[in-house]
Amino acid sequence: MKKLLLLFTLILGISVASNAQSKPAEFKFDKETYDFGKIPNNKPATVDFKFTNIGDQPLILSKVETTCGCTVPEYTKTPIKKGETGTIKVTYNPTAALPFSKSITITSNAKTTTKVLYIKGETVAGSTK
Repeated sequence: MKKLLLLFTLILGISVASNAQSKPAEFKFDKETYDFGKIPNNKPATVDFKFTNIGDQPLILSKVETTCGCTVPEYTKTPIKKGETGTIKVTYNPTAALPFSKSITITSNAKTTTKVLYIKGETVAGSTK
């Protein structure tokens, strides 16, 4: 019985040690906030948030959500392997001449499962030429 318990403990210890050495998937963004500055009303503005998977496991984005319909995200849907890059493209379509601040929430299998990116700026009345 002691030998069986010792064998079980040894196998458990080896499996824990091997899992502890591999890092889960993780984001490293070039930027997490983008300021559009002043943009004309009714003219869409776009920014690309580029990121790298710095973990050992493939990074899978399961959901990218915005706070309103005026902000539309497009993102890399295939798994991003270790060291590879992906992009989250965010398009903001202003409908009123006001300052704005929007958040983009990313859900993934990364070590930090939820990540939030931000865009901000000010919409100004466009020229009437």
